[in-house]
Amino acid sequence: MRVTAAKLRADLYNILDESLKTGLPIKVVRKGRVLKIVPKSKPDKLSRLKKRDYIVGDPEDFVHIEWSELKK
Repeated sequence: MRVTAAKLRADLYNILDESLKTGLPIKVVRKGRVLKIVPKSKPDKLSRLKKRDYIVGDPEDFVHIEWSELKK
């Protein structure tokens, strides 16, 4: 994430929380120079997964699909 010093000042806590949540560093641009704020530890990879809808039904139904008909 790249922000200006003014943007960092205006939204400091939200920007820091986002960096802690994602594990990505914050690059702050000040007078043409870049400073980097880096979280000490990255969050667990599994905690960053997006929740997805899942398939409702019997998994055995997928085993017996004739996939060759779908390939064209």
